[in-house]
Amino acid sequence: MPTAYISHPDCLKHDTSPAHPESPRRLSAIEDRFVETGLSDVLTYIDAPEVRREHLLRVHTPRHVETVESMAPSSGYAHLDPDTIMCPESLAAARRAAGAVTAAVDLVVSGKMSSAFCGVRPPGHHAESGQAMGFCLFNNIAVGAAHALEEHGLNKVAIIDFDVHHGNGTEEMFENEPRVLFCSTYQHPFFPFTRQLDNAPNRVSIPLDATAKSPEFRAAVVDHWLPALQKFEPELVFVSAGFDAHVDDDMSNVSLTDADFRWVSEQIVSIAERSASGRVISVLEGGYELNSLARCTEQHVRILMGLH
Repeated sequence: MPTAYISHPDCLKHDTSPAHPESPRRLSAIEDRFVETGLSDVLTYIDAPEVRREHLLRVHTPRHVETVESMAPSSGYAHLDPDTIMCPESLAAARRAAGAVTAAVDLVVSGKMSSAFCGVRPPGHHAESGQAMGFCLFNNIAVGAAHALEEHGLNKVAIIDFDVHHGNGTEEMFENEPRVLFCSTYQHPFFPFTRQLDNAPNRVSIPLDATAKSPEFRAAVVDHWLPALQKFEPELVFVSAGFDAHVDDDMSNVSLTDADFRWVSEQIVSIAERSASGRVISVLEGGYELNSLARCTEQHVRILMGLH
């Protein structure tokens, strides 16, 4: 079965100001790389729909949704916080970003697609139930996971987050949801400076020192993620795919390489093959050095497709 690439031109129109690291150039770099390497010839491109309001309200408060809608400017920029910025086109982009993940769930769970990569922006994993933050307006992956549980009746889904920044929003939304296993690694102490919770049956969050490199990252995956995932046996695996822990990316101090992202992608696919019929839905989060972002995203998607 084919792999879907789900995106929308609206995601390129989300303008965060010229000097902002979360820029349209990120998505352009990824899509250019797909064309240059021929990956675009074997992906199934699908336009992301706008998310339905009731899907947002499964994970966000009505007040949060109304705040994001009301903050959208008619011109110029609006700041939800110093780092989280909207332009007139941002609301449409955010709706497409969340809608991409619900569409991916529909396609993958129905068997029409074997896997999906959502090339979307704004990213989502910092957005909490009642607060936008860290470049994120709606929590795209959480919207998708809730859709899998409530619309499709799945009983166990995993969310794996290897972005260098803690996926605080996703963790907060599913803190008390036993049907969701959240596995993450992140630099600590570091943005978003949220409280560290003890690990639990549905949460395996492993902080990494700023000096961490491949051995520390791989040990966190092998010693902590994989046993929990094997025990949990997810029916569907989501990935918050952030590539900002790359050594070339100056948004963090952790120093991973292309090989580390390829390796962790292989581990994720292996877990999905064990219990989820290989079903993986990956969603773009961070990654701000354009060359490493494009390379690592391309190899990540190739591994989802079984093209090693």
